[in-house]
Amino acid sequence: MRTNYVLIDYENVQPSALAALEKEHFQIYVFVGANQAKVNYEIADTLQRLGPKASYVKIAGNGPNALDFHVAFYIGQLAAADPNSFFHIISKDTGFDPLIAHLKTKKIYACRSKDIGDMPIVKAANSKSPAEKLEVVVANLKQRGSSRPRTVKTLASTISSLFQKALAEDELSSLLKALQNKGYVSVNETKVSYSLPEQRC
Repeated sequence: MRTNYVLIDYENVQPSALAALEKEHFQIYVFVGANQAKVNYEIADTLQRLGPKASYVKIAGNGPNALDFHVAFYIGQLAAADPNSFFHIISKDTGFDPLIAHLKTKKIYACRSKDIGDMPIVKAANSKSPAEKLEVVVANLKQRGSSRPRTVKTLASTISSLFQKALAEDELSSLLKALQNKGYVSVNETKVSYSLPEQRC
């Protein structure tokens, strides 16, 4: 499974549910402002348990967008070294959205979430009902932009991977059918085209 890099803007968000990231495919970076002297216990405890899969980045100086530039730099470095990875920026700062839009034009998967629990991959793991699962699939397809699956086979594989290959065959078929019934996906023989609703990543 591709690595999911989680870059937390700790100046902006002190996230909850960090324990949801205690899986092998997550790598966490917590960006701490130059003037931030403390990190709360839950975050420190979780990051310590994650060992080398988590680290702090202390910002070198002050400025209105100092932390944002650090996040952008790290994404650039990581994307060059691991081009098949996925980047999750945890922040309420909408200033990251133009960066995410640009990354998508470069076929780099990225998304901004306001908290850990809002991350699409975490929502997928926690979704129970068919409606919740469909919402997760649509959000994932939306954020893929121009790199959405183009065949039924690839779409099915993408959905299966999104749910950690834990879906039963009939659940997977039902999700594919629901996408078509809602008009989000059209199938022509083996080819797939999309008409997804507008929504934030």
